[in-house]
Amino acid sequence: MNDARIQAALARAAEAVAKGPHSTPADGRPRTRRLAMGDPQADLDRVLAILAHHGLLGDDGWLRPEVQLVSVGDHFDWGRPHEREPVAASGLALVAWLAAHPADQAVMLLGNHDLGRVGELAGFTDATFAAAQAEADRAYQGGDTDEAAERAFLARWPAVPTAELVARDFGNFREAQRAWVEHLLRVKRFRTAHAAGPGLLVLHAGVTHEDLDVTGLPHARRADAGAVAEALNAAVDSAVAAWREGPLVIPGLHRPGDAASGEGVGIFYQRPSLKPGDAGRVRETPRRRFDPRRLPEGLTQVVGHSRDKRIRELLGLGPSGARDGVVRYLVTDGVRVGYAHGAPPPAGPDEAVLVFTDGGMRECPPEDFELFDLDARAAARAAG
Repeated sequence: MNDARIQAALARAAEAVAKGPHSTPADGRPRTRRLAMGDPQADLDRVLAILAHHGLLGDDGWLRPEVQLVSVGDHFDWGRPHEREPVAASGLALVAWLAAHPADQAVMLLGNHDLGRVGELAGFTDATFAAAQAEADRAYQGGDTDEAAERAFLARWPAVPTAELVARDFGNFREAQRAWVEHLLRVKRFRTAHAAGPGLLVLHAGVTHEDLDVTGLPHARRADAGAVAEALNAAVDSAVAAWREGPLVIPGLHRPGDAASGEGVGIFYQRPSLKPGDAGRVRETPRRRFDPRRLPEGLTQVVGHSRDKRIRELLGLGPSGARDGVVRYLVTDGVRVGYAHGAPPPAGPDEAVLVFTDGGMRECPPEDFELFDLDARAAARAAG
């Protein structure tokens, strides 16, 4: 691993942050190595160490010219309470470093934590968030919530659905992050979905026929990754263009949470579930769970958002064999659902595939974290 390249990249990230919100336009250069990176919710040093391990960093601190990196979203929020300040700065530095690359080299996709900055947290300043977080920390301690303290907290801070969200889930928020997210949304640098090839779509959490019904995309075009990406991006761009203040809502696809309606829902939050208790909710939109048998047939979706242990729980498989760092896949023919580690099979015309790339980056050794090769459609080989 080349520490000099990592240090150069950290310097480029610091320069990008100092410059303020900006985005480098696409340069049209061909990219011969195209990879997707699961949720980068980890310190920037670790993210860069993973990229260096795969031979993706140049001596100048940028991605190598032949590399295209697709980040599947969730660039903020991890760590313990005592780490909040450095973690907040690290997430911002990652976003700035990616945005400083040409738009067709570093493809930036939205996750629920990215949208949280302009959703549940849209009305907070650094000062009001610090005050809310101090109260949230008292209500939510060690994974347990004091119900009386929670009620008092929500009465004072009705823009958020729970104390846990402020204490933990969106716990590293800063106003500067929101400024970057809003800018990158308005210049269409933050995308909802990216078509990576015939029948190959990359996005944060996956979409089903019910979600695509919202966009009006004809059923016959739903195996076309380009058409799906265009429809989803257009829906978000339309919502952003109409958005003036308050939380950003994307009708039918994304609704931030608050004290009145509960947690956020939509295509940036949802996970596949076969749990009987979710059966009555998986057809609703927007939602937090979906039926994987309703994935568009003929389409392979590369997603993040969900680690192995969580998907096993939702599919009723139990935690045995769960691992961090590895690429995984789900395949369904609309009736049967299979789930395994490794490269996905080619999707037949009557099958749908989900490839999972969230490998718990902050808890997985950099040398064990797999990126997904979009051309080989398998885990990327590390640099020799």
